[in-house]
This record gives sequence, structure tokens and C-alpha cells, in this order.
Amino acid sequence: MIEMQVGGLGFDPRNLSPLVLLRDQEEMNFLPIWIGIFEAAAIAMELQNVAPPRPMTHDLLRNFIEKLGGTIQRVIVNDIKEGTFYAVIEVLADKKTIKMDARPSDAIALAVRAHVPVFVSEVVMMQAKLVNAEKDAEETKKFKEFIDNMKPEDFTKYFKKD
Repeated sequence: MIEMQVGGLGFDPRNLSPLVLLRDQEEMNFLPIWIGIFEAAAIAMELQNVAPPRPMTHDLLRNFIEKLGGTIQRVIVNDIKEGTFYAVIEVLADKKTIKMDARPSDAIALAVRAHVPVFVSEVVMMQAKLVNAEKDAEETKKFKEFIDNMKPEDFTKYFKKD
């Protein structure tokens, strides 16, 4: 397992699909994962310390887990099949580790709220079209500039307030 951090959020310039960028601690490998606009907004809001007026779905899930005596331990992007990423959320409850299947976007949104690590399996790292900073220096630079220029309102402007 390789521990990754959320390096940022952005839009794929080809089709404007939102994506989350995971990076390793040394910033040598970057793994973009395409996600939905709602999950992107949830991640962006948490990364920017923007508190919604009411709990969002990921807040609700975290609160349920905690109220039931569980503790979110970590999330793992554990597989990729036909271009689709898979993840698990590990929860410690009653001295047992429970693994729940999840979409990576939901797992990452939960991880940033619970302040727990995100891991990616070596299998995923090898199979995914990740960006290696040494091999693709110019592409990495462009991608990082693109991600660094994103703002939370780029995601939240798509939502109406309740």
C-alpha cells in the first residue's frame, strides 16, 4: 500500500469532468481519479474549511459511524477494473475492522472529513494511468498549475441552496 494525499481537485480539460488528484508524499507519483460533481464539491468544501449550513451526505455517514461507536481508520483505493476505480472504507467497531465497499470519490470525501489516511494499492498504481513526475516533468508541471488554480466556488456554483 502506498499512502497518498489529496493533491487537489480540477476538471479534465478535455471533457470538463471533475477529478481528484492523489499524490504520494514525495510528489513523485500522481493518480487522477475522475469523480462526480457532488463528490468534488464535498471534497473541495472540506479542503477549504467551508462548513455547509446542514450536514452533507458524507458528514451524515461520518456522524452515523461515530454515533454507533465506530472509528474510521483509513480508506484504500484497492482495485481498478475496466477503467473504474474501487475503494474500501475501513471502520473499527467493537474491536473488529469492518471493510465497506465504496466509490473512491465517496471514500476520499469521507477520509478528508475524518482526517484519516488514503492508501492506494500497488496493483492500482501499476495498472492506472498515473503520472510519474520524473518521466513526465512537463505534463506534471502543467497539470499541477491547472490543479493549483482551481477554486472551491468552481464546484459549488453548480448547486442551489436548500
